[in-house]
Amino acid sequence: MIRPTGYNSKSSFERSDPPLVVVHRREKSPMSPMGRGTAEEALVLLRRRLCDPNFIFSDSPDSNYSKLKFIVSSSVTEACNNSILLLGPRGCGKIAVLDLVLEDLLKEYPEMISVIKLNGLLHCDDNCALKEIARQLCIEHELMFSKMASFDDNSQFMIAMLRECGLAHKTVIFILDEFDLFAQGKQRLLYSLLDAMQSVTSQAVVIGVSCRLDADQLLEKRVRSRFSHRKLLFHPPPKDDLQRLLKHILLLPTDSSLPHDYVTEFNSKISNILADKRFMEVIDKLSDSDSTFSNFIRFLFSAVSLMDLKSGFMTLDNFKSALSSIQRQPKLDCLKDCSILEFYIMVCMRRLETKGQELYNFNSVMNEYKSVHDSYQLQTHDYHSRSVCLRAFEHLLDRQLIEFADRGHNQTMEFRAVKLLISSFELHQGLKSNRLLPVILQKLMESKN
Repeated sequence: MIRPTGYNSKSSFERSDPPLVVVHRREKSPMSPMGRGTAEEALVLLRRRLCDPNFIFSDSPDSNYSKLKFIVSSSVTEACNNSILLLGPRGCGKIAVLDLVLEDLLKEYPEMISVIKLNGLLHCDDNCALKEIARQLCIEHELMFSKMASFDDNSQFMIAMLRECGLAHKTVIFILDEFDLFAQGKQRLLYSLLDAMQSVTSQAVVIGVSCRLDADQLLEKRVRSRFSHRKLLFHPPPKDDLQRLLKHILLLPTDSSLPHDYVTEFNSKISNILADKRFMEVIDKLSDSDSTFSNFIRFLFSAVSLMDLKSGFMTLDNFKSALSSIQRQPKLDCLKDCSILEFYIMVCMRRLETKGQELYNFNSVMNEYKSVHDSYQLQTHDYHSRSVCLRAFEHLLDRQLIEFADRGHNQTMEFRAVKLLISSFELHQGLKSNRLLPVILQKLMESKN
């Protein structure tokens, strides 16, 4: 008789003690859903930091953010006119800091600020710039805008609006991006704007943004005399600041919702990476090519995105891969589509340079090409006629991998001096990356004869 499991032999209706079941609990591994979810949460947090300028550009008393905010907020609260220049190389955070300051001030004084934005690339013409100012003022104050208004009409309208805004205790902030382009020509816009700010009733702030450090020296005497001569300089971050910024961005907060053990181990691994000499070499290579804030943040975002979600931690290889992915190599990209014959021509040109021949033309290259063929007994399909080689030579000129060394156009193409526009290292890299190329090309590059 087969009895139901869990019942004794006396009665089928009397329950016996359930059998003891031993459950072996497995430790959480990085592959578990909870571990992967923790890594994804950390990845989202790091990406959010990198996309938040407010987190990156700290508001310390010595920062340009604090200085600019103090100057503009003082002009708003004290009802005075002001002008300032933000100068520094492209990508150093001038516009990012300015946007943060405007965002904060618009929250603090929503009814006391009106922002007018111009760009020198679009509005360098004085008439066009004043028309754009009038258009934005009309939109801001819900007025009708006339496209047919002249320069003088728009100038008088701007002066009247500045007077009305001053009486209403409202500050008009003019943002002049690419400021140096407004300083070209007669500078009528800058003179009209700064001259209108000399009135007691007006209330305005002019903020110029330029990558030229001598932008204020481009101003005419009449314009310079009305300018406040305040300047904030933005520089690429030095190594000490980079180290602080790396820790500020990459170290996870201990008071977050992430598990404490995970945060401790993650921060320990990041600290070890930052102290590694190989990591500093990666940072040095990055700074050598582009030391701006924008490039640095783009590099960090790429490295963070490469984090392995299975392990949940970042490695040195993430930063190395990020460096190779963001470094522009346009010449190597051009080499990818080159034919075997075109590689032969470039290798022959490099061989001529190695032999000390600074100037050479198509005929010299063809002589070297024939010499290589005779010396190394190239296969038949690797040796082409002169006309075919000339078309490949023209193709290299079109791709700007080679160019003519002289400016004369009297000679035919075969006799004009040319030079190679890629380095020996780049040509080596192009040969290594293309597996379809014959091995003889590598030997030709390495051989001096």
